[in-house]
Amino acid sequence: MARGGFAAVGGAGGERERVHGYSSGRVTISVVVTCLMAASCGLIFGYDIGVSGGVTQMQSFLEKFFPEVLREMKGAKRDAYCKYDNQMLTAFTSSLYIAGMLSSLVASRVTRRVGRQAVMLTGGVLFLAGSVVNAAALNITMLILGRMLLGFGVGFTAQAAPLYLAETAPAKWRGAFTTAYNFFLVLGTLAATVTNYFTNRIPGWGWRVSLGLAGVPATIVVLGAIFVPDTPSSLVMRGHADRARASLQRIRGADADVDNEFKDIVVAVEEARRNNEGAFERLRGKGYRHYMVMMVAIPTFFDLTGMIVISVFSPVLFRTVGFNSQKAVLGSVILSLVNLSSVAVSTFVVDRAGRRFLFLVGGIAMMFCQVAVAWILAEHLGRHHATTMARNYAYGVLALTCMYTFSFGLSWGPLKWVVPSEIYPMEIRSAGQAMTISIALTLSFAQTQVFITLLCSLKYAIFFFYAGWVLVMTIFMAALLPETKGVPLEAMRSVWAKHWYWRRFVRDAKLDSQVNCL
Repeated sequence: MARGGFAAVGGAGGERERVHGYSSGRVTISVVVTCLMAASCGLIFGYDIGVSGGVTQMQSFLEKFFPEVLREMKGAKRDAYCKYDNQMLTAFTSSLYIAGMLSSLVASRVTRRVGRQAVMLTGGVLFLAGSVVNAAALNITMLILGRMLLGFGVGFTAQAAPLYLAETAPAKWRGAFTTAYNFFLVLGTLAATVTNYFTNRIPGWGWRVSLGLAGVPATIVVLGAIFVPDTPSSLVMRGHADRARASLQRIRGADADVDNEFKDIVVAVEEARRNNEGAFERLRGKGYRHYMVMMVAIPTFFDLTGMIVISVFSPVLFRTVGFNSQKAVLGSVILSLVNLSSVAVSTFVVDRAGRRFLFLVGGIAMMFCQVAVAWILAEHLGRHHATTMARNYAYGVLALTCMYTFSFGLSWGPLKWVVPSEIYPMEIRSAGQAMTISIALTLSFAQTQVFITLLCSLKYAIFFFYAGWVLVMTIFMAALLPETKGVPLEAMRSVWAKHWYWRRFVRDAKLDSQVNCL
């Protein structure tokens, strides 16, 4: 029997034998239920993304907290691109992301002590508290405080849930199960936009209903986290080997042979423990350079697709091109439905077509849509001081935005969660995921804070800006991302060892390890 863990990294044949030695790759009822409950953590992140953009264009919300925005909107000569350029208004949205960034770093250290299940539970409770504060807000200070609590909840769950899914799912279907987090995220966004569509009609306090109903997905997350067990890897890391084996047996099936998989998990944990320096310190080493590059590149490129600001500010964008408030929110509902359908398609093809293929196809389609939107805005919005565009062109922008959203939901939307959750070895897995999430949330903070200002300054060229970055990231993924579909987490080093560029760093890391053992 081939040995597990990292001992076989140098020999491709030995590792391939060990990979195929797993006899526990089937999908069981237990693993489906467990993963769905963990994936539901995406609901709270998605609900917040959907609700904040809709609320910030509701007249009742603006009258209560940002009356100066309404006064500026009524100005006869207000630039079509600058209707919502107000830093305090965008701070309401962006404050969540800076809180999420800080809490995701904290969650990395907490996870190693209490496990992923406890971190998900804590995140759900924090988000529930934030929804209560926001719904009862009397001033901007309460709004920002509530947003910060929501951000802490998002940071904890976003750090733990994708790793939970990756460590629990069978290797053959890991992409599909990890994509479930993004499916629930989009489902939460859809629920929020539908909520906004109806609460937008309630004069005076409709925004309170939208913000307060964030407690519903938070309650689902809390209840789900209470009933799911911790992952086998997390239990072994904390010294509970017997419980870990029992957990693995339960999710793989009572009649499954889990010996090889459990041995690989134990060896991976032992390897992580032998490296006594901290995970964040290890990331500076040459042997971890490929992980560091992906740790920075994936969340950076994800935010530079422009999707986060389109998701958050789509109602504002549709108001900019001429829709009324109700139609703007309805446009966001349509985008959420398109996104949900594309994520469902991605779930079925990610473990068949592979990660790289979806990155390339999605990137090309997204770039085309962004260039087309920029052209329509350049030709038909803001001409002769007009503050709206012709209805046919406004619907054209909506159609192109739907095509862009489908392409994103097929590729970068789910893969931003799938790839980082599976590429890191055990000794840096929590730290790597924490860094990925913190970088993503920091960039989301920056973008949501400046997007309206950029739209006001760059006008239609902002979509050329994002299209250029999509071109760069598509070339990067084609050249530097190895294919990881179907590879067990404990054998993931092998794909880097075979890559045309990254293999030199894996080889150097192996030599350094051998020297240190002498």
